[in-house]
Amino acid sequence: MKRTALIVDDSRAMRLVMGRYLKELGYEVTEAGDGKEALEALNRQGAHPDIALVDWNMPTMNGIELVQAIRREPRFSDVRLMMVTSETEGARVETALEAGADEYLMKPFTREILVEKLAVLGF
Repeated sequence: MKRTALIVDDSRAMRLVMGRYLKELGYEVTEAGDGKEALEALNRQGAHPDIALVDWNMPTMNGIELVQAIRREPRFSDVRLMMVTSETEGARVETALEAGADEYLMKPFTREILVEKLAVLGF
């Protein structure tokens, strides 16, 4: 069965890059431009990704708010959440992990680093 990923980033270019990497790795990819759009995608037609890659800084609903919203939903308890952001301070990493993120990937990154982070999460 194909793994599924939800990419949440307000940068179309970043969604394209991450989407290409994930598709090359065999993932079926869904995209959202912000947290609100991501929640709408999760709530329609029973969408249930294996992993969500979430940007921190987005309009409408930021990544931390999205991670917290997903973690409040018991049906998404098995969805792995990876913050993918240019926020590099240690305190920011800690904030993301405390909010419920499983892993943290700093931009810019290479395909190899993404593969390493996915492996950490068991993919």
